[in-house]
Amino acid sequence: MAEDYVEAIHEIILSRGRCRAVDLARRFSVSQVTVNRTVGRLVRDGLVLTEPYGPLELTQAGLRLAQASQQRHDIVYNLLVAIGVDSETASIDSEGMEHHASPKTLQAIERFLKRDKR
Repeated sequence: MAEDYVEAIHEIILSRGRCRAVDLARRFSVSQVTVNRTVGRLVRDGLVLTEPYGPLELTQAGLRLAQASQQRHDIVYNLLVAIGVDSETASIDSEGMEHHASPKTLQAIERFLKRDKR
C-alpha cells in the first residue's frame, strides 16, 4: 500500500503541482480517514511530509520508492502490451502485478522486451 500511495502522490504532484489527502481519497475511492491513517504511517516511515491541512510532499526516500514503483509498473505494462493485451487492461492489471514480481523476474522481462524490439 505504501508503494501505491507514494506513486499516486508523485503522479498527482506532477500533474497538479500539489497533492492533498482528498486527491488520494478520490483516487483510491476510500474515505479521508483511511487516507489520513495511511499518510500517518508514511510520515512515520519517513516517506511523506505534511502539515495539518497542508499538501503532501514526498521525502527523498518517498520519491525513490515512487520512482521504483513506477518503473516496475512500466515494465509489467510494457510486457502486457507486447503480448497483445489492450492498453486499458494492461494498465489495470499491471497495477497489481508489479508488486508481486521479483527483481529477478523484472530484469528478465526487461531483457525480453529489449530483444523483442530488435
